[in-house]
Amino acid sequence: MLSPENRMRHSTEFGSAMRSGRRSSRDDLAVVYLPPPRAGGTTAGPEALPVGEPPRVGFIVSKAVGGAVVRKRVQRRLRHLMRPRLSELPNGSLLVVRAKPSAATARYEDLGAQLDGAIASAMRPRPKGPARRRRGRGGPSAPEPAKSDTEGGRPATEGGERWTDR
Repeated sequence: MLSPENRMRHSTEFGSAMRSGRRSSRDDLAVVYLPPPRAGGTTAGPEALPVGEPPRVGFIVSKAVGGAVVRKRVQRRLRHLMRPRLSELPNGSLLVVRAKPSAATARYEDLGAQLDGAIASAMRPRPKGPARRRRGRGGPSAPEPAKSDTEGGRPATEGGERWTDR
């Protein structure tokens, strides 16, 4: 169980973390990490926690994961896994852990390993250079394949039946 000072309870905390945090995803879960505000200013706006506050963790387990009993079990497992990992988070930081539907059937050890990897990835400092671009956006588009004369865009010899006049 997480202590009350380590739990996110207000929608403003969830909102600022989801809006401004760094994301990392694995097979069964995803995390969003919002680092603590810098001494000279804030990183997340007016909703940011003061630096002296302990780290806070929130959980999102939607109905896609399962029924109420399954969702509660997944949330308890994630909460239990987060407790020893709180010492890795700096004071004033926010972390949101979102369970994917496959988390309901995942093994406890697998969830722990995925949580470690996702937190480490989200906390890793980003390079100071220009923002990374995703493939397939903003660049020249791939040439379209040539269309054949047959219906459905398939050559007459590819798959299915061939209609011939015999």
